[in-house]
Amino acid sequence: MTRITVGPFNRVEGDLEVRLDIESGRVTRAEVTAPLYRGFEQILEGRPSLDALVIAPRICGICSVSQSIAAAAALRQAMGIAAAPNGVLAANIAHAAENAADHLTHFYIFFMPDFARDVYASHAWHSATAERFAATKGSAARDALPARARLLEIMGLIAGKWPHSLAFQPGGTTRAIELGERVRLNAIAASFRGFLERVVFADKLENVLALSTSDELDRWREGRAGDFAHFLRLADALALADLGSGPGLLMSFGAYHDFNGARFRAGVRTSSGEVHALPSDGITEDVSHAWMHDTSLDPAESRTVPDADKADAYSWCKAPRLAGEPVEVGALARQAIDGQPLITALLASGRSNVRNRVIARLIETARLALSIEHWIKGLRLNEPFCDSSASAADGNFVGLVEAARGSLGHWLAVRSGRIERYQIIAPTSWNFSPRDADGVAGPLEQALVGTEVGTAGARAVGIQHVVRSFDPCMVCTAH
Repeated sequence: MTRITVGPFNRVEGDLEVRLDIESGRVTRAEVTAPLYRGFEQILEGRPSLDALVIAPRICGICSVSQSIAAAAALRQAMGIAAAPNGVLAANIAHAAENAADHLTHFYIFFMPDFARDVYASHAWHSATAERFAATKGSAARDALPARARLLEIMGLIAGKWPHSLAFQPGGTTRAIELGERVRLNAIAASFRGFLERVVFADKLENVLALSTSDELDRWREGRAGDFAHFLRLADALALADLGSGPGLLMSFGAYHDFNGARFRAGVRTSSGEVHALPSDGITEDVSHAWMHDTSLDPAESRTVPDADKADAYSWCKAPRLAGEPVEVGALARQAIDGQPLITALLASGRSNVRNRVIARLIETARLALSIEHWIKGLRLNEPFCDSSASAADGNFVGLVEAARGSLGHWLAVRSGRIERYQIIAPTSWNFSPRDADGVAGPLEQALVGTEVGTAGARAVGIQHVVRSFDPCMVCTAH
């Protein structure tokens, strides 16, 4: 047996290391380390409760709207108020734009460039793939980055700026949209749909979302242009469906809530395909292998106190568990729990894997494009976008949302108007967690076992595919 360390990873948000035990050219055990500690939960303690809207979003520069909306949701519960209907729709539009932009960044900038590596030079598809997706040189980035920038113009109209806007409040959004600005929002939404239909899918979004079986997907991709079909051909040539199997349980907090409920519903999906209601009171955080002092397992009662010399610890990331079990979160979980037909069909033959995580992200992007169009139509420009706030009551409160990478929760305890405790469980904390007190590995640690590294060791491209398929955000993880 040999032990290797892979890291730091490029094209990943933040710092990440992975230690692997190798036998006969395959991974037999993995330990995932978040080597950075930041201390946002400690910074928040003792401050006025509304400071959470200023400080918490600065955890991350690429999912700051998700952090803002989670903080606002917890404060809204503490104030006992409801958000203005226009504010709910405007927040959904901005949140969906940020998450769709994250999915494009993952596909074009983080994930696909690995297929342009020299290790694949002997494959017939390599030359065209390298020309399209090679990091910093491929033609795909020249198409995708302007489309992403155009989409994020939505932030300027709704939130004034991005990232770290103060527009997202417990009572709604602070900036009312005028008629001319709605016209601009519609133009941005049309431009985004055009990019997806011309470059990503080479087909209308409605046709893509009508696919409901694996056979239909295979027939659809044959001879088709577009980067999604290109990925599908690579995924099958390299058997990515056999790579990176997750722990089996999938979870979603539910996403984009309005007065009709959640656009993507909340729940838990078992490995046998059953979807159950989310037992949110079963969420815990284990610190047995984190550089943290022991504390309550309940995030509503726990505190974050570093212990850099702790024996047997190997990460600054805690180990979130649902009813004692590790769960995978992200676009695949959201779409599976929401019953999206194609994702449901792809999971019917097995657990999560590298291929299905990427497919789910792009299918979700298509659904978000249609949802943004719907929410813009729903704005009532002569009505308020933000209702008045109130004083935060004493007690424990929680805001549960879905960031692009998965389930994000903010647990807030208020006493006399100030933050007594603040705990955050980020999506990558779920997926990249260390072992718990029972020695059960986190989702990525389980997904890496069995990955072939051959003689390449730390340079094995299969390791890169598995890690990047989860789209890690380590700065959020090490909050």
